Amino acid sequence: MPGKHMLAASGGEVVACLIRVPSEVVKQRAQVSASSRTFQIFSNILYEEGIRGLYRGYKSTVLREIPFSLVQFPLWESLKALWSCRQGRAAESWQSAVCGALAGGFAAAVTTPLDVAKTRIMLAKAGSSSASGNVLSALHGVWRSQGLTGLFAGVVPRVAAISLGGFIFLGAYDKTRSFLLGVGAGRP
Repeated sequence: MPGKHMLAASGGEVVACLIRVPSEVVKQRAQVSASSRTFQIFSNILYEEGIRGLYRGYKSTVLREIPFSLVQFPLWESLKALWSCRQGRAAESWQSAVCGALAGGFAAAVTTPLDVAKTRIMLAKAGSSSASGNVLSALHGVWRSQGLTGLFAGVVPRVAAISLGGFIFLGAYDKTRSFLLGVGAGRP
């Protein structure tokens, strides 16, 4: 069963990145040049780099998201199963949410270096070697200049945000799933 969850999550991430990456590129550039408007940043990217500019970092984002999903979803399912086993009944939605927070936080922590590489690639000057999208090169550059600390830059806010997101999303997912399964079985 974990293999199915991993495959489904990976496929979903590849498709979601088609929308997520352009918005992330625009957002990150807006964060580093606060004087520009979002539409102006979007237009400049298209004018200067074309559609490829909006998708700079697509590969690195997918290479971050797939390992994240491969860690988060099976861990979430395992934590729920463990909690259910310990209490002798299915985990409640709030318990699923706690498991989601733990799984998301752990997955966020271990994939932070990939997030750092993705961010470097997205923010690199057009035409630079960093803008080429080579994740290993970006990781090596960070390692050379900043060491382990650089590879895990931003780990605390990333873990906090993703833990909260995992709590909300996976808790709501579990509650909705339970409700829909109950409705399908003839229970309101």
